[in-house]
Amino acid sequence: MQETENTEYLGKEKLSKLMLRFSIPCILSLLVGALYNIVDQIFIGNSELSTLGNAAAGVVFPIFIIAQAFAWCFGDGCAAYLDLCQGKGDTEHLHRSIGTGVVVTFAVSLLLLALFYPLRTPLLMLFGASEHSIGYATEYFNIVLGFFPLFMLSNMMNAVIRADGSPSWSMASMLAGAIVNLILDPAFIFGAKWGMAGAAWATVIGQTVSFLVSLVYFVRFTKTFRLTLKSFLPDFKIFAHALKLGASSFITQMSIVLISLVCNIMLAKYGAQSHYGADIPIAVIGIESKVFTIVINIVVGIVLGCQPILGYNLGAGNTDRVKKLYRNILLCTVAIGLAFTVLFEAAPRAVISLFGSPTDIENPEDYWIFAEKTFRIFLSSITLTCVIKMTSIFFQAVGRPVRAVLSSLVRDVVLFVPLLCLFPVFWGVEGVLYAAPVADSAALILTVILTLTYFKS
Repeated sequence: MQETENTEYLGKEKLSKLMLRFSIPCILSLLVGALYNIVDQIFIGNSELSTLGNAAAGVVFPIFIIAQAFAWCFGDGCAAYLDLCQGKGDTEHLHRSIGTGVVVTFAVSLLLLALFYPLRTPLLMLFGASEHSIGYATEYFNIVLGFFPLFMLSNMMNAVIRADGSPSWSMASMLAGAIVNLILDPAFIFGAKWGMAGAAWATVIGQTVSFLVSLVYFVRFTKTFRLTLKSFLPDFKIFAHALKLGASSFITQMSIVLISLVCNIMLAKYGAQSHYGADIPIAVIGIESKVFTIVINIVVGIVLGCQPILGYNLGAGNTDRVKKLYRNILLCTVAIGLAFTVLFEAAPRAVISLFGSPTDIENPEDYWIFAEKTFRIFLSSITLTCVIKMTSIFFQAVGRPVRAVLSSLVRDVVLFVPLLCLFPVFWGVEGVLYAAPVADSAALILTVILTLTYFKS
């Protein structure tokens, strides 16, 4: 009874007030999470590691996304399942689903560690490491890989914490780790002169702090569920419901990995045939990926923060509130996308310069030219990307995993990847940059159709 009273305000409180209460901490939490890699890349780019160091960090980033894909799948699935059950007043099996999610996340993290470690060199080469950057990439990856279990558990648990009505705690978890990372990065890279190893150790120590803060919440402060030893006895029948709801998160993240893989292969191949060389395009796209993550995380934070509100009201049959909340989220998404579009078109060099100036290449001006083109062309349709990603997560939150998968998969896999392979054949390395706006424009049509048919039903 108490648990129902704790959540019934989600169906009565003013929506704008609920959005501010839930979305802002969620946005900050995701932004802080993105800072782990961005802070590393900023300090690396401004150190003697320079462009090659940034290229090395860029090829490791997609492997982080693989681990995150599994963690978000299990965490977002459990979170969506929790919210829908709350709306229906059914919390009987929540603790078994969440406990199973923790066990499965830990098991998969060990599996990835065992799989990736012996294959680390060919894996990094596959994702675009060159003979010049492979040493830096391996040095960085050897350290961060060992902490995959804590990294994945922290991501999985934070999704559940947000859905449990404690987005501020989730934000505090990520913020604590980011502050530690921010302090240790300059100390290890510049002070101790540990280079790439220093950036890696700063990252994993920060991730450990985030995990410990999340663990404290799970042990003592949960609101709508309580975990016991029995919770961690895997119940895959119950967990299957959560897994279906989290499938779109997994597919979305793995799509990013596929895009990064194909993109880096094309950049390395056609970059080597151009006056830019292979390392400049890969380093620039590595920076673009981190900046792109910042924008997408703001939008994702809005809709993920609203997930408890959406799930509760759908479960309670308050469909008018669901429609109104979607409109509010859409307006915020478009406004954010347009604001960043103006920034990237008007002042790309100001953004890029945060990540240092090239000091280890023959023609630094080639770096700046390609970087400006990347931000002005590759990110020109970022507003459309934001709408597509937001709608995919919305469908996940309201228990429509097929629509969630379709809206994301068509953009990333059906359109974007083939265009990445096709355009460079005709326009060289710069053809890669035009694949994103074309894919976004076509995918938006399907997203609109899926959204309109959902609300008509």
